[in-house]
Amino acid sequence: MSSVKEFVQEKYGEAALRVVTGQGAACCGSSPSSCCSGSDPITSDLYDQLQKDSLPEAAVLASLGCGNPTALAELKPGETVLDLGSGGGIDVLLSARRVSPGGKAYGLDMTDEMLNLARDNQRKAGVENVEFLKGEIENIPLPDASVDVIISNCVINLSADKDKVLREAFRVLKPGGRFAVSDVVTRGEVPEEIRRNMLLWAGCVAGALVDTEYQAKLTAAGFERIEIEPTRIYKSEDALSFLRDKGLDLETIAPQVEGKFMSAFIRATKPAA
Repeated sequence: MSSVKEFVQEKYGEAALRVVTGQGAACCGSSPSSCCSGSDPITSDLYDQLQKDSLPEAAVLASLGCGNPTALAELKPGETVLDLGSGGGIDVLLSARRVSPGGKAYGLDMTDEMLNLARDNQRKAGVENVEFLKGEIENIPLPDASVDVIISNCVINLSADKDKVLREAFRVLKPGGRFAVSDVVTRGEVPEEIRRNMLLWAGCVAGALVDTEYQAKLTAAGFERIEIEPTRIYKSEDALSFLRDKGLDLETIAPQVEGKFMSAFIRATKPAA
């Protein structure tokens, strides 16, 4: 589904430019109910004030995640961390501080505008143990067994080839390495009208896996000790926020997604042997 990749790349490029040109937060689109008003149910209130105060404003404004993997990944000094789909760099910069001294944080993104923004945020934050790489999460430009921890924040669901993403994650992790990502998952059937909506691919919703399917794909990639922990479960009123302005019949669709979408923290481990 190259059209999905191209569409997502375009939308995330536009999001970075909104931040750079001072138009507001990256997740703010044409809808008045978007995160500009602080009401977006997926992206709002993910980081505490101390974390936000320690970073450049542009890194915070560029955040398009659905969780805070850096708070849950139990990072340790000396570890090497890779953020899949690092965007404006908020999770990379937070991770870099957690793995100091002696550790390193990589950020991988396919969008030039986001990479430029992330590198500028790194410079402003004065964080040196960071490297931002250009590439796709389906083809990670790092050697086998080179990373201790993989994090990601509402990005794997954007891929049209999630099996390849998970195989690549397994490949670059060291034996015993940890997969610790925030993502949107579903429980139960989701209306096909949502699955087909390209704007909802870019918004972390249409590409979301059923939780049991996510677990099965991780197992097939070789992971063990898999856990999926819901962090936010979206109600029908939340659905109105992220479905508005997407050309859908809200009165019909919203009740059908009650409790079916959720942000979750997903843990798994590469076997040590």
